[in-house]
Amino acid sequence: MKPIDSIRVFANWVSKNIVKFDDFTYVFVLGACARGGGTLWDGMQVHCRVIKHGFLSNVMLGTTLVHFYVKCGGFVSGRKVFDEMSERSVATWNSLISGYCARKEHARDGLFLFLEMLGGDCGVKVSDTTLVCVLSAVARVGCLETGVGVHGYTVKTVCDVESDVYLGTGLVDMYAKCGCLDSALDVFMSMGCKNVMTWTAMVSGFAVHGKGKQALKFFNDMIESGIVPNSVTFTSLLFACSQAGLLEEGLYLFHDMKTKFRIVPLSHHYGCIVDLLGRVGHLSEAYEFIISEKVEGDEVLWRSLLHACRVHNDIVMGERVAKILISIKPETSLEAYDNTEDYVALSNICASAGRWEDVAAVREVMIDKGMENKAAVSSVFS
Repeated sequence: MKPIDSIRVFANWVSKNIVKFDDFTYVFVLGACARGGGTLWDGMQVHCRVIKHGFLSNVMLGTTLVHFYVKCGGFVSGRKVFDEMSERSVATWNSLISGYCARKEHARDGLFLFLEMLGGDCGVKVSDTTLVCVLSAVARVGCLETGVGVHGYTVKTVCDVESDVYLGTGLVDMYAKCGCLDSALDVFMSMGCKNVMTWTAMVSGFAVHGKGKQALKFFNDMIESGIVPNSVTFTSLLFACSQAGLLEEGLYLFHDMKTKFRIVPLSHHYGCIVDLLGRVGHLSEAYEFIISEKVEGDEVLWRSLLHACRVHNDIVMGERVAKILISIKPETSLEAYDNTEDYVALSNICASAGRWEDVAAVREVMIDKGMENKAAVSSVFS
């Protein structure tokens, strides 16, 4: 049964008022809400019933409430439930920590909560799951010093880190994203068991830091080891080729992904190829690629190509792409759609060619449509 169906059955029973629910019922219903079966408002109504029937003292139910709130983005409510619990299990702590660590904007909150778990008298022991979540948070914020500290704590508390594929993969990912590729490689080589996520984490590390050839070498080693790549692996590989300007290798990988590995390309795969073709100046090929793959409705691809046109000063292709962008019908509501940047890009392209009458015409259209060019904003952290 799908989560939404579970919630509908529960709502039907509530409306008839013929069934008396116990705490386990609410655990399952909140779990269904957390898995996408309902909205934040649906779960809040279930929470009200939990309070009304006096089930908040149940640790499992409280933990499920915390899990539901952080999954649905209600971090303030989730933390409030957590703070008000008289008893917490390691699963309770993990629910809130993992929720924080899954969002970059809350990753530091997850690290602070982890320190609170270590320093306070909470009566629970840090688990492998806790450490995996914390390592992902460190990778998100890019704080190498904190990551080294967590690694040291992991070695002291976990008997055999090398045999735990999830902890090992978390360490590889953390070191790679923090720019310490040598340490990531050391952890990788020390691991006795590696899965597709481990290999992908290492490939991604090389890709992010512009080491395209090393990423391709690792991919070949991965295939020889009998590990089958997935969609994320190819995203990292294509990104690596794009950053390093490896045109033939990138096109070959894209072909193999579709034919040999039977992976259906997604938007980011197409985006990497368009970006790769644009970087090396093959603008006509990028245009034909978008048309031939029947993804001409993807605005991101056209904007990537438009940027390449400006870099290579191809006025004719740039004007063509800009007009396509302007003509694309929005999938969302018209009120929420803002393509001001496309008009600005067209205006800039005309200006580069010295066609000032066309610039004035574009600006006039923008004024008629009530568009305003948003000023750029920069943030400096001391």
